[in-house]
Amino acid sequence: MLDIKIKILNPKIGKEIPLPEYKTSGSAGMDVRACIDDFMILKPGKTEMIPLGFAMHIQDINVAALIIPRSGLGSKHGIVLGNLVGLIDSDYQGELMVPAWNRSDEDFKISSGDRIAQMVIAPVIQANFELVDDFEETERGDKGFGSSGVR
Repeated sequence: MLDIKIKILNPKIGKEIPLPEYKTSGSAGMDVRACIDDFMILKPGKTEMIPLGFAMHIQDINVAALIIPRSGLGSKHGIVLGNLVGLIDSDYQGELMVPAWNRSDEDFKISSGDRIAQMVIAPVIQANFELVDDFEETERGDKGFGSSGVR
């Protein structure tokens, strides 16, 4: 298991609001929670930055964190991430925030401690690019979207 350094920025974290944790041994992601004073109303069509109350330093260049929407918030309430997926690089050390976007037509109340998104720790492979004149041809070649004919 990877050790990631966590810096608590809000005294609610660890007391009123739990740190992110895996709920089961098979969980790929952990819930992150809104760390706000009381509550806020997210208006339809609006995006608000929701602080999480902590910073983290992954340190390992072969690892990054992905912040992704919670499926229940998206499917039941239309609450997703304004940038759809957030990427936390290994060398970032600022407070984590979630751009919550209300794509529904109703107000949505977010209270302090509410699970607002998920965080997944993922491996990173950095690529080296090579200039070439051509590729070894594959069966698919340069056929694009929908070219396989399968729905």
